[in-house]
Amino acid sequence: MTTYLPGLALVAGGVAVAFAVSRVAPFVSALTVAVVLGVLARNVGLVRPRAQLGTRVATRRLLRAGVVLLGLQLAVGEVLRLPRGVLGVVAVTVGLTFVATLAAGRLLRVRPGTTLLVATGFSICGASAAVAMNAVADSDDEDLATAVALVTLYGSAAIVLLPLAYGALGLGEAAAGVWAGASVHEVAQVVAAASPAGAAALGTAVVVKLTRVVLLAPLVAGYGLVRRGRARPTNGGKRPALVPLFVVGFLVMIAVRSIGVVPAPVLAAAQVVTTLLLAGALFGLGTAVHLRTLVRTGGRATLLGLVSTLVAAATSLAAIHLFT
Repeated sequence: MTTYLPGLALVAGGVAVAFAVSRVAPFVSALTVAVVLGVLARNVGLVRPRAQLGTRVATRRLLRAGVVLLGLQLAVGEVLRLPRGVLGVVAVTVGLTFVATLAAGRLLRVRPGTTLLVATGFSICGASAAVAMNAVADSDDEDLATAVALVTLYGSAAIVLLPLAYGALGLGEAAAGVWAGASVHEVAQVVAAASPAGAAALGTAVVVKLTRVVLLAPLVAGYGLVRRGRARPTNGGKRPALVPLFVVGFLVMIAVRSIGVVPAPVLAAAQVVTTLLLAGALFGLGTAVHLRTLVRTGGRATLLGLVSTLVAAATSLAAIHLFT
């Protein structure tokens, strides 16, 4: 255990700073700040070799625990109370954004691992979705860092541009909320983008956003099944798990939340703990990233993020007019 302490202490310090920054600037996700701090720590020489064992453990263990607890933020009843048209908006946007991003990644010759994580993060729920998919995919830490960086870049742009577009497009509060919730990546970014349209828009946007998060489990599990079917048994005769255990835990937490047995104070505390765990995982991830590699390979990935963002925004807007 003592061999992990230097790295774990570094992760704890990075998470503390990330939370402090997020409190000062609430529109910036602590998860985003954490991965940026991790990258900076590695590339300015703060991460010594003896600390890397602890940061790797943090990345692997904390991200799975964080995804499991993420399920407590979702209640099936809230999703089912949405109008069918809004559910159609979410389904069409998620499906088309994911498929179109995969296709665009192949055309742009972006690394397959990066393409998959960008498609997952941009279609579902940003950094958390990319982290969950990374746990079952063939992607590496640099793929994940690139995906998280793009979530930050384009989510921040949405915070500025979407409120300017509501009036120009003639969207009322309800439609503006659905558009923000269906197209913006991180929950914190959705809140910032929807707030200018009013309280009703904000409430709708958060529920729509969490509806997208529900689709995380089937997407990750489905990819895991496809990968398992294609994988050849290793020397030990094993294949990837049929459904990753943390995905099962995520679904169990959704069920627990949905039956209403968890008190509100516990839910509030769980939300904070979830962010802490995922921030620790992403800080650990950042410490494995070399900026030179990211700069060398980032141009095509940046263009892919733009394509994915435009597909999500255009698809959700068209679906709003068609289904609601």
